[in-house]
Amino acid sequence: MRSLDLATARTLPIWRQPVALLIVMAAAMPLAFSTWNALLNNFVIEAAGFDGSDIGWLQSVREIPGFLAVGVIALIIFVREQVLGLVSLVMLGAAVAITAYFPTFEGLLVTTLISSIGFHYYETVNQSLQLQWIDKARAPQMLGWIVAVGSGASLLAYGLLVMGWERFGWSYEAVYIAGGGATVLLAVLCFLLYPQFDSPNPQVKRMVLRRRYWLYYALQFMSGARRQIFVVFAAFMMVERFGFEVHQVTGLFLANYLANMVFAPLMGRFVQSYGERRALTVEYIGLICIFLAYGALYFADWGDLAWGVAIASGLYILDHLFFALAFALKTYFQKIADPGDIAPTAAVAFTINHIAAVGLPAALGYLWLTSPAGVFVLAAGFACVSLMLALLIPRHPAPGHETIFQPRLAIAE
Repeated sequence: MRSLDLATARTLPIWRQPVALLIVMAAAMPLAFSTWNALLNNFVIEAAGFDGSDIGWLQSVREIPGFLAVGVIALIIFVREQVLGLVSLVMLGAAVAITAYFPTFEGLLVTTLISSIGFHYYETVNQSLQLQWIDKARAPQMLGWIVAVGSGASLLAYGLLVMGWERFGWSYEAVYIAGGGATVLLAVLCFLLYPQFDSPNPQVKRMVLRRRYWLYYALQFMSGARRQIFVVFAAFMMVERFGFEVHQVTGLFLANYLANMVFAPLMGRFVQSYGERRALTVEYIGLICIFLAYGALYFADWGDLAWGVAIASGLYILDHLFFALAFALKTYFQKIADPGDIAPTAAVAFTINHIAAVGLPAALGYLWLTSPAGVFVLAAGFACVSLMLALLIPRHPAPGHETIFQPRLAIAE
């Protein structure tokens, strides 16, 4: 397959240009992942009899490939990033498609691990390609639109799932095969229909750890620790405490992604206009309030009120919206990075993001058995630390001006 530089690629029809490929990939990934995510809590409880500890262990195993994302650096020595991203999508889709045929703790560990390798390696490569292929001036708004497209794909998957589950009585097997198979099909079409695109700057093919990126690393670490609590326990709470069924959980996800489709482009415009520091500050203050409110569902017995389900559902949707602002962290790094550092640092950042994610879900699974509120209060503490770190981002970050402690014209290391 021929390769094209980005300048030549701009002469292609719009649907065959690099940004179009990023958009199609952004639509392909959620078809499998969102299907897996929507069914997970009901499937593990109904088919495998999971409790809070089991789901914690499953999620810890799911995060191991994220912790090992630095392996991408070794792979891109031999495989182009674009190819690796598409192969990873195929792995994700195939593993999700067979999930329902292994309804045991051990079986779910294996299928989850395989799908997670595909998901995390795709996400690592995808983040790298986005920052290499999209111009800095357009990045915040374009990333907002890409988030909206991914949300639209999730919305489609969830909409079909709700309709099929309630009206046609679809089985777990049928839904997993449909979602995973759709991702595999789109990945194969991307490989066949798009040329290989050459990035404008050759990427360093070794591990890169630079002292001047320390704030980015710290924010990534806290993001991984904080997000795991939302991903693992917020949806699990909806099933365990409030008895949500598959179509209800999926309906909640539908509302999430519908809101994301509307607000993600606006968030991109907000980041572009006001900068990463202000966007991340808004995100972290919002998350502190939301996590404390989650805790109040337990320690203040809000969950026992007549409108407790409405409170929990509203918090879940707001939680998801605030997390959508996290792409400001990507654009912050794009502004401070050496062009050749993007691919290796994306891999290193994913590993740092998952240091806490590997052990935290299993450990907090045991805390959940005794104090679910304590889990959410801890998450609020993580968000407070993230807020303090975000305030160190300068209004106009650049190489040599990565934090407020460095003068604007400092020379980068």
